[in-house]
Amino acid sequence: MALWLTLLCTLIASLLGGLYLLGAFRRQRPNEPPLDKGTIPWVGYLLDFRKDSSEFLKRMQRKHGDIFTVLIGGHYFTFVMDPFCFGAIVKESRSKLDFRTFASKLVLQVFGYKPIEANHSIIHASSTKHLMGDGLTVMTQATMENFQKLMLFNLSPGEEKRVWQEDSLFHYCYNIVFRAGYLALYGTEPHQGADNKEKSNEQDRIHSNEVFHEFRKYDRLFPRLAYAVLPPKDKIEAERLKRLFWSILSVKKSWQKDNISGWISDQNHLLAENGVPEYMRDRFMFMLLWASQGNTGPTAFWLLFYLMKHPEAMKAVKEEVDKVARENGQEVKPGSPPINITRDMLNQTPILDSAVEETLRLVAAPILVRAILQDTSLKTSSGTEYTLRKGDRLALFPHISVQMNPEIHPEPHEFRYDRFVNPDGTKKDFYKNGKRLKYFNMPWGAGVSICPGRFFATAEIKLFVFLMLSHYDLELVNREEEIPAIDVSRWGFGTMQPVRDVRFRYRLRF
Repeated sequence: MALWLTLLCTLIASLLGGLYLLGAFRRQRPNEPPLDKGTIPWVGYLLDFRKDSSEFLKRMQRKHGDIFTVLIGGHYFTFVMDPFCFGAIVKESRSKLDFRTFASKLVLQVFGYKPIEANHSIIHASSTKHLMGDGLTVMTQATMENFQKLMLFNLSPGEEKRVWQEDSLFHYCYNIVFRAGYLALYGTEPHQGADNKEKSNEQDRIHSNEVFHEFRKYDRLFPRLAYAVLPPKDKIEAERLKRLFWSILSVKKSWQKDNISGWISDQNHLLAENGVPEYMRDRFMFMLLWASQGNTGPTAFWLLFYLMKHPEAMKAVKEEVDKVARENGQEVKPGSPPINITRDMLNQTPILDSAVEETLRLVAAPILVRAILQDTSLKTSSGTEYTLRKGDRLALFPHISVQMNPEIHPEPHEFRYDRFVNPDGTKKDFYKNGKRLKYFNMPWGAGVSICPGRFFATAEIKLFVFLMLSHYDLELVNREEEIPAIDVSRWGFGTMQPVRDVRFRYRLRF
């Protein structure tokens, strides 16, 4: 009898413990946000969130308001949709809200890289040195030269060169922008003497194209890899691709390249100084490749697409680009050499800047996550004060809360190329309920986790579009082309991608 009683008590204890772990006993405490666990223990709203994160969060916001806690795959996420709270959140100390905990698990899963404590400071210091200020001037020139190498190497005068060429817009933009950035960051084929330079350039074109095609295979798997829901066949392919990129971007192979960026070489050197083994540094280089080049090409696609869909926008941006080129002695004429765009020229384009910002507002949709390490107080704009529970995760989804908010951006689904610029070229301010907003567009994140390469990424996009509009006439094959739907599986990972490509035509202007 005693044995059966012991076994029964053990079974009950195990059952209760399991239910506790599944979240069955979680209750909303006083001053905590509304709690919604869904109907399935532990799973909660995982399937709804994965199916379409944006629609799920809109539904929860309508149901609960601007702050709510939901159960997603065994973790409790408190989503804050009030933009006036964002400043307090992104500035909160790491001892209370830590973004590295979540990020470390993700990069280990998707890139095989195990971060060290010094990683954030290494990336920040190197990015400040090489992707901002004078360092960005050097990187802009290197990227410019690689764009020329990929896009303009066979320019020559003659009417036969002005025939229309047709291509798929997403593939074209992603391919060219990725390859120019890859070569600028990770180096080019070495050559000795002017006679071998063109052979090296051709090798760069071939090699970078091969790298891009493998990268796209990985990029297509990325969302399901991040959620750990890849089927067995795709898991094998993901592992093959990881190992391929660890080899392509390996420290040993980088020593054989010319023109490696200081951003890459400095970080490798600092990681080595901190005791990171070579095989792990190879994996770190793969992480940097996706972080730096996974969103610029898709953003360039959307920008060119919106410009071609809106003739008044195309006209305004093209006139600005031509004006800046002329004023800097870089006018494109028949038989003239390819235009050479400098960082200083990129700083003279307020209309293009606004068009880039508007594109990012429409299609950039990161989810910003923090681990809650201590019970933390958060006061909303309405004056209500909530307590965020230790052990939960805090999340922001700016795409809904600010970028597509009609109170902040009227007609938010419309592309307005001049939305972010005043007639005198200065930047506009934005308001909600009559109060000026600091965070009205957050494609790069914010606070300590803001994208350190945002200035370089913007320069890449602007260089590409500047070159395209300077040298080519562009138009959609179907002038009534509908805006393609987005791939909802990519919510939260940066710039959204279309579910289908779009055909376009281009020809030399002169």
